[in-house]
Amino acid sequence: MELYTPYQEFTKRLKLLISDHPNLITTTLSNVFTMRLIGNKTHGDLAEIGMSEFINQYMYDFSSAHVGKDLFRAKTQEEDIRVINRITEDEILISLKAYGLGPLQLSTDKEFRMFPLLSSLVDDVMTGNDQIRPILESPEFTAFQNVNVLPLIYHEKKQQCNILVFDPELAMERVETIEKITGGGNRIHPVFKFFDNRGNYVCEVRYGDAEANALQRGLWTNTRRASGYFESITGGWIDYSHNLILVKLFSHALVASERGHVEALERVKKDIEALIQGEGL
Repeated sequence: MELYTPYQEFTKRLKLLISDHPNLITTTLSNVFTMRLIGNKTHGDLAEIGMSEFINQYMYDFSSAHVGKDLFRAKTQEEDIRVINRITEDEILISLKAYGLGPLQLSTDKEFRMFPLLSSLVDDVMTGNDQIRPILESPEFTAFQNVNVLPLIYHEKKQQCNILVFDPELAMERVETIEKITGGGNRIHPVFKFFDNRGNYVCEVRYGDAEANALQRGLWTNTRRASGYFESITGGWIDYSHNLILVKLFSHALVASERGHVEALERVKKDIEALIQGEGL
């Protein structure tokens, strides 16, 4: 019997729900990416509360809470939502990312452990899974082993989106080469790139001490170049459309009173209940 980590069990159940009821995720992601019409970064923050509510409304064996920025303002943690499996009572902390197709940050390596370890072991190129796997399984690479990142990937021109989950176990099995890259472009610090036994790019570790930009350092991959190391929770790309009524609703809500918000919320709850009944959940 195949065993799953709590996070893998969650993504398996999420994939099953989306497969059976694709309209629910299409509606939710359309609303999330509509927020880019308000601001280029707005959709990321609203995706956190949107996906948390999606779990609460449609995944009955799970509950979710948006952690919020105040708790993690000191950046001691990266997770955005806390999910509880109601059956096993496992707590799953998830970092939700809303990125365009291409580079994807998996961890900021806050404790600055991965980069120094690689610097001490790899002068130029290291080859052989037997040498590299112990590195990936080391305490310094805990962030690699426990990648609880749920990436909402979008292709804005095509108005398509995909939920792509990185598979660290498959990466550990297949990585054969670590290459230290220096110079090139505007690069100031070296980058350690990982490649599999066919020469395909898997991921990379970027410079990450206190001087480095937390938005750039740490463990990265690329949803375009490393596509073989991602599982699509949505079963591939799905089309989304902008919900202009939602933008209008937000603008009106910002100048309305709390009384109006209460009344609007009741109407929205009734609509969600109608969706649930219509989908037979």
